[in-house]
Amino acid sequence: MPIYAYRCEACGFAKDVLQKISDPVLTDCPACGKADFRKQVTAAGFQLKGTGWYVTDFRGGQSGTTAPAVANNAPSSGGDAAAAPSAAAPTPPAAPTADKS
Repeated sequence: MPIYAYRCEACGFAKDVLQKISDPVLTDCPACGKADFRKQVTAAGFQLKGTGWYVTDFRGGQSGTTAPAVANNAPSSGGDAAAAPSAAAPTPPAAPTADKS
């Protein structure tokens, strides 16, 4: 059963009430008796426990482990080495220019 937060707009009395979803909304304040007892909008209370999950957890392999990384330039299992993408050599940074002012 959910817990609902109520607050009286007349006297400021606040109370958390354990109610079924089908139960009627409370309107009378238990402290002052006025019909200003309103249900408040609150955040849902839940906790995330455990280590989480990954995309690879549900792919039929070992649960909780990640797949090994595959190098981009490694040949595929059915292809030849020429079909693998070649890694371009990195270019050196440009030399700084002197400012002649």
